Amino acid sequence: MISIPALPSGFSNALLTEILQEHGCLPSIGAVSGLTQSLIGDGTGMMAELAKLNLTYRGDQGAAPATLIAKFSSQNPVNRDMAMNYNLYEREARFFGELSPKAGIKTPAIYFVGFSGDQFLILMEDLSDYAVGSQVIGADLHQSELAIDELVKLHGAFWGRVSGLDWVPSVAGSYHADNMVQFSAIGAPATIERFSDYLTPDYSKHLNALLAAIPALQNRMSQGPVTFCHGDFRMENLLYGTDAAHAQVMVIDFQGPLKAIGMNDVALFLGQSTQTAVRQAHERALIQRYVEGLQNLGIPALSFDTSFESYRLSVLYNWIYVTVVAGTLDVSNPTAYAWMAQMVARQSAASDDLGCFDLLKSIMA
Repeated sequence: MISIPALPSGFSNALLTEILQEHGCLPSIGAVSGLTQSLIGDGTGMMAELAKLNLTYRGDQGAAPATLIAKFSSQNPVNRDMAMNYNLYEREARFFGELSPKAGIKTPAIYFVGFSGDQFLILMEDLSDYAVGSQVIGADLHQSELAIDELVKLHGAFWGRVSGLDWVPSVAGSYHADNMVQFSAIGAPATIERFSDYLTPDYSKHLNALLAAIPALQNRMSQGPVTFCHGDFRMENLLYGTDAAHAQVMVIDFQGPLKAIGMNDVALFLGQSTQTAVRQAHERALIQRYVEGLQNLGIPALSFDTSFESYRLSVLYNWIYVTVVAGTLDVSNPTAYAWMAQMVARQSAASDDLGCFDLLKSIMA
C-alpha cells in the first residue's frame, strides 16, 4: 500500500513513480525524473488544496501524463478540522474508489486515490483547458440547464438505491446531521457579523426558529424518494467544456455526498450559484426540466407542484449549509469571501422570492 506523506512537501519523484507504475500507465523501465508544482484554485475550495504537477520522465514514459492535478488535505487548520469532523476525505476517496463508474456523469480520470487519518490525496487528469464555474459571477441560463441535466444523471443512477451505501451519511439521523445542528448554532453569529450586507432581514428575525427546526427539516429532507446527492453542487465544482472534444460538464469535489431527496442539490445550485435574475426568470422551467429529465430515465418522478414545494423546503434547509460554510470556515482569503458573499446574497434573494421562512410554522406544528 502506498503511504501518503505530509503534502505538499511530500511530493517527490519517487512517490509519483510508485503511484504511476502501480496505476499501470508508467512502465517499470520508466521513472519520474523531474517535478514542479504550483497551487491552483486559491480560495475556491475550502476543505482541500489543489496543485498542478508538471512531470518529466526518464526511460519509457508509456502513457503516463505530462501533468496531473493533485488534491490533498487542507493546510488551513480550521478548515482541515472541519473536514475531519465531516469525514470529507473518506467520503471523496470512497466515491472515486467505489462509485464514480456507476454515477452516470463525467468525472476526471483518476490515477490515485487514498486517505489515512487526515492525510488525503487524489491524483487526477489535468482539465485546466475546461472553464471552471465561478460562483462570484454565477451561472447563466445555459450553465444552469447543463447543471440540472447532470443532477438528473447523478440522481437517476442511484434513485431509491442507496441502502447499501453505509459510508454515505443521511441528511437526517447521522453524524452529518448532528454536526449541522452543532455548527449552525456556532456559525450563525459569525454569519451575521461577516455578511450582514448580503443577508435578508428574515434570517436574523427567524434565526432561533430556524435553528430549532433543523432536526425536523432534516427529517423532511429524507422523506420521499432518496438518492445519492453531491452535497456541495455549486459553480466551482463544475468544469464546463470549451472545445468540441470536451464533455459539456465535468463534475468534481465529492467530499460531501449525502443520502437525501434530490432537491437538496437542485436547490443548492439554483438558490446559491445561478444568477438571481436568471433564477427569477427561469426557476419554474428549470424545476420542470429536472422532473422531466427523471421521467425520461423511466423514474416516476413527483408532480411538478409537489417537486416545487420540495424545492422551497430545500431552499429553506440550505440556510443551514450557508450558516455552516459562511460562519465557521476561514474567510480571510478574499476569493473565499467573494464567493461566499454571493452565496449568501443569492440564497437571501431566493428565500425572499419563495417565502421560505413562512414554511417554519407548518414544519414545527
